[in-house]
Amino acid sequence: MRTISTSITLVLALTVAIAAAPAPARAESTAQEVAYGVGSATSTLVYAPVKASFCILGAVTSGLTLPFGGPRTAGKVASTACGGTWVVTPAALRGREPVRFMGGGR
Repeated sequence: MRTISTSITLVLALTVAIAAAPAPARAESTAQEVAYGVGSATSTLVYAPVKASFCILGAVTSGLTLPFGGPRTAGKVASTACGGTWVVTPAALRGREPVRFMGGGR
């Protein structure tokens, strides 16, 4: 009888210990991390010049808007054109954060 209660106690103790142990985090493999890094760099190399061109166009438009709409409107045009995301991160490629081409209001 004593060995049965000892065995039950041992099984319960092991069950509690296993259940209480932290589960290992599912980490992405190194190859996936490298792929997302390369994809991020490549995407940024294509995206950043397009974004810079849009920002320059917005700055010119903002300057043309200034005499007619005033400084508040010109500022909104400039912040909308030049705001937003400038770098495509690995988190954006994974879908964890948005890539906003234009800034300003959401």
